[in-house]
Order: sequence, then structure tokens, then C-alpha cells
Amino acid sequence: MAEEKKDLKKEVSADSEDKKALKKEEKRVIPEIKPGMTIRVYQKIKELNPKGEEKERIQYFEGMVIAKKHGKEAGGTITVRKISDGIAVEKIFPMHLPAITKIEIKKQAKVKRAKLYFLKRDYKKKLKEKKAA
Repeated sequence: MAEEKKDLKKEVSADSEDKKALKKEEKRVIPEIKPGMTIRVYQKIKELNPKGEEKERIQYFEGMVIAKKHGKEAGGTITVRKISDGIAVEKIFPMHLPAITKIEIKKQAKVKRAKLYFLKRDYKKKLKEKKAA
């Protein structure tokens, strides 16, 4: 009887170790993001339908990174800006937000600043695209 309990405990601990290993493998890779990059951030959104059922979908936000703060720390964020129907929209994404499923890099612009806040004001020139390596 005591031996059976020990065997069960070993099996349970082995299962929990396997689950931890799987979670580590599933950990998403955050690409090297810099200001001036045009990126697409995929985010899980939970919605309630009229019946009250919860529905989950993935929505993307595509725009240019104008600021990156605190690097790869736990509290690191990126500010992404896009212009939608003539209206500027900015979103601040925490880098380690579990709702973010994927980040795709589309283009890289040539910039000389760490923060591109000058794009908020009337900046008419177009940024030159840098070749992606």
C-alpha cells in the first residue's frame, strides 16, 4: 500500500515536470525590435457574444515603433503608431504580455534617434527604408 502511494507520487511529479518542460518550449521568442521598424503585433482578444458566451480571436495591429523602453526587462514596452483613416492611433504593448502571440517585422526605416516622437508632429518627409539583413 505504501509502495503504491510512492509510485503514484513519482508519476504525478513526473507529469508536472513534463508540463513545465512543455511550457518552457512554448515560450515565444521576442525578436530584436528597434525604433523605425514597421511591425505587426498579433494579440488575443476575448469578446462576449450576445448569448453571453466568451469568444477568443486574434487581432493584429500594424504600425511603426516610435519608442522602446526598458529593453528586455519584465516591464519593457514598445509604442507602436499607425495612421488609420487620417487619425493617428498609438498603442503601448508590454513586451511580455501573455496575450501577444506573435510579433512580425515588416520593414526597417533608417533613423538616427532612439525615440521618434518627432513623427507625432507635422513631419512631412518620408523615412528612408533600410535593407533588412
